[in-house]
Amino acid sequence: MAQWPNRRAEPPDDLGWTEDADPESVARKILLDQLSITARSRHELEERLARRNVPEDVAGRLLDRFEEVGLINDEAFARAWVDSRQRTRGLARTALAAELRRKGIADETARTVLAEVDPGDEEDAAGVLVRKKLRSMRGLDTQVATRRLVGMLARKGYSPGLAYAVVKRELGAPEWSGDDE
Repeated sequence: MAQWPNRRAEPPDDLGWTEDADPESVARKILLDQLSITARSRHELEERLARRNVPEDVAGRLLDRFEEVGLINDEAFARAWVDSRQRTRGLARTALAAELRRKGIADETARTVLAEVDPGDEEDAAGVLVRKKLRSMRGLDTQVATRRLVGMLARKGYSPGLAYAVVKRELGAPEWSGDDE
C-alpha cells in the first residue's frame, strides 16, 4: 500500500480512475471511503469529489442519494462536531460557528445546533482550560497571568466578559500562587 508523506493528505487524483471506469462507481467509492473514516459535511464531500474530477451531475445525484438514506446529514455532523470540539479543544460558540462555516454547514443549521450549547457548560469548559494552563504559570505576576489567560480564552472564542470572570474566579482560588499574592 502506498504511503503518503502526510497521513491526512489526499491520495493522488489518478487512484481509482481507469479508461473504462464508470464515474458513478468511482464517485460512490470515494464517498464511501471518506465516510468510513469519519463523518463529513455535504460541502466537504462535494469538494473532495470535485478535486477527483467527478462530473458535477454525478456528484450531485450521488450526494442527494446519500442524504436520502442518511449517510450524509449536516445537522448530525454539526452536532457531533460541536460536541467533539467543545470537549477536546474547549472551544466557545463563536469559534465553533466559524469552524462550522468553514465546513460548509448552513448558517441556520449552525444556529440551531449552537443554540443547544449550554452557557453553563461553556463556562465550565473555560474554567477547565484556565486551570490546566495555570499549572504552567506558577510564579507569574497575577497581571501577566490574567493577560495570558484572557488571551488564550479569546483565541478559543470566549467573550471578553466571560473570559475575565472565569480568570478572576480561578486566580482567586486557593491553589493559585502568583508572585504578588
